[in-house]
Amino acid sequence: MEGVKKHYRTGDSVVKALDGIDLLIGKGEYVAIMGPSGSGKSTLMNILGCLDVPSEGRYMLDGEDVGALDDDTLSGIRNREIGFVFQSFNLLPKYDALENVALPLLYAGVGKQERRERAMEALVQVDLAGRASHRPDELSGGQRQRVAVARALVTHPSIILADEPTGNLDTANSEGIMKLFDGIHRKGNTVILVTHEEAVARHAGRIVRIRDGKIERDENLHKDR
Repeated sequence: MEGVKKHYRTGDSVVKALDGIDLLIGKGEYVAIMGPSGSGKSTLMNILGCLDVPSEGRYMLDGEDVGALDDDTLSGIRNREIGFVFQSFNLLPKYDALENVALPLLYAGVGKQERRERAMEALVQVDLAGRASHRPDELSGGQRQRVAVARALVTHPSIILADEPTGNLDTANSEGIMKLFDGIHRKGNTVILVTHEEAVARHAGRIVRIRDGKIERDENLHKDR
């Protein structure tokens, strides 16, 4: 990112959610983004994940200028390169775990048999193969987040983006989810997570702290992961 700004107009006023972000994240890095409520960290995550584009500045993802791409191309990049994990799980209640995990493959036009096979492989990765036929309301919070992680992994993305992935979990389940992310990173994925929890951020090799839409500090934790 070079000079990235994101402004929103609300009535007569303009909110500067991001106010000149310069950020370089390398392939295979494990980065935590921290900041108080309203600091711009979720807006930053949305732009990193191609869910939004900058008002000013440039965001280059793997050599492509994201701001110059049309919606269909952005959607293709999201589905191919980026796996998302959200605080609220975002699972469809009428679908079982296997069907929820397979959804991104359905959008990508993958055939039914391959969808089921790849979804089961992803559930095996998160130790939930035995819950494949359970719907979200039959799973604990930690299990639902594991399903969400499996769904993020099913397209074999290069980047995993997680927005407050432990926000709705107790301490034990939070640690379990973070061990999953540690393992995902060790397998070569770029992992970027937004969190307000210092203990969660410390799993990363680098913490980027933002305040008032600007980077306040970029801290390398010098971890050999």
